[in-house]
Amino acid sequence: MLKSKMLRKLSLTAMASLMVIAAGCSAAPAKETQTQRSLKVMFYDESYFFQQYGDLFAMKYPNTDIEVVSTNSIYSGGGEAIDYNKALRDFIDKEQPDVVMLDTGNYDKLANEGKLMELDTLIERDKYDTKTMYPALIDMLKEKGGGKLYGLSPTFSGNAIFYNVDLFNKYGVELPHDGMTWQDILDLARRFPVDGDEKTRVYGYGTDYGMTLNNLAQNISSSEGLTAVNPDTQKVTLNTDSWKKVYQLALDALDSKAVYNPKDGGFMGGSMEEYYQSQLFLMGRIAITTGGPYTLQSLKEVKNSLKDYKPFELGIVSGPADPTDPESTRNVYFNDIFGIRGGSPNSDAAWDFIKFISGEDFAKIKSRTLNNGLLSRMGYNTEYDGHSLEAFYKLKPKLSSDMYSRTDSIPVEFYSQYQQILDRELALVQEKKKSLDEALKTMEQESQTALDKAIKDKKANAGKEGTAEGSGDSAASSDSDTVIITTE
Repeated sequence: MLKSKMLRKLSLTAMASLMVIAAGCSAAPAKETQTQRSLKVMFYDESYFFQQYGDLFAMKYPNTDIEVVSTNSIYSGGGEAIDYNKALRDFIDKEQPDVVMLDTGNYDKLANEGKLMELDTLIERDKYDTKTMYPALIDMLKEKGGGKLYGLSPTFSGNAIFYNVDLFNKYGVELPHDGMTWQDILDLARRFPVDGDEKTRVYGYGTDYGMTLNNLAQNISSSEGLTAVNPDTQKVTLNTDSWKKVYQLALDALDSKAVYNPKDGGFMGGSMEEYYQSQLFLMGRIAITTGGPYTLQSLKEVKNSLKDYKPFELGIVSGPADPTDPESTRNVYFNDIFGIRGGSPNSDAAWDFIKFISGEDFAKIKSRTLNNGLLSRMGYNTEYDGHSLEAFYKLKPKLSSDMYSRTDSIPVEFYSQYQQILDRELALVQEKKKSLDEALKTMEQESQTALDKAIKDKKANAGKEGTAEGSGDSAASSDSDTVIITTE
């Protein structure tokens, strides 16, 4: 404990110098009230909170005592399925945090239930500048809040298209452009040679760990706004022309051998050098990939880590785009949305916190890294390691709840069964033992049967002691496995 406090003091001292730099050496210190006040913040990890937000905030508001209440207890279901919506509400009711941390899956629910304080009045009162924030963020938050603003997010994450300019020039393939769809990406990928062995050949498209048929199809469907499970109707819809087109596009790409999908599953452990060697885009052997800002961090790290590393010219364009609207994308995520709990006795301190982490001083300091994502306050995260970040801001995000969103109507037990059905049927398709049409029909029918049973079991068990009600939440699901829900 003593060591932790000493480290915190050292951290605060270091942060103080950064704040002076950010505010300007000649600037007068802000006039703050000297009344001691308290602030309870809902966050998933106390140490990470202070590292990212708390220590910097304490420099400007030393009169504010911060207590962090960890949301980790919400997920401690002992391996059992939990009703996340109920657990979240119970947590907020019990802990009474002043600042709540939400995501796009629950922000609108709490806002519409009147559990969050409206921020528009506070923004107008303080003349707080939101014009230099990512416009799509403000639009999305207002849309989900019924036209009003109930939270702000200092950062967001999103994907872009990265490509190896040297490989494109070598093989005479035209360079990628902004707003490319998955069809465009995979069409370009198929124009690269497929000869050579796995340890030396070039691939047209690939990601860090390879791409299975299901992963690729889920990425495509996510960008196109397709849904496999509709939580409103509780119906599984897979046997459609739209889904067939998605799976056929993914299947053709894999069959062409243009997509990197290692037979051994890729890197399974070893030294850092071996890890970097397994990342084929970083090593100059994949022409085009999709990913977030971490791709730039990895490229910087590999150049500094491998002695004989051969760098290549990197290009970045926006995408993947929604084919029905090339100016938009569904690959943008706002994960840490901070709001004020309705009825909070410390709303002024809570608003000071949200203003600060969404403001210019915070952005100036955090613009040096990409560790916490892209900054919502525009004009600061303009480049990283010499590469422009403009592509991440170009397309307008279309946000929908994903298949694993926290909806009460779909029992969480259903999803593991659903995945098993998909894996089995798609394997048969790839082995040429079953047609895609037959597989889609089976996938839809068996998944619907599994869903109906899960819903029936949930209702039968409702109210019983120890019952873990499904919520449709899958905390472990990754971006690459996301299926976007919209009405087809």
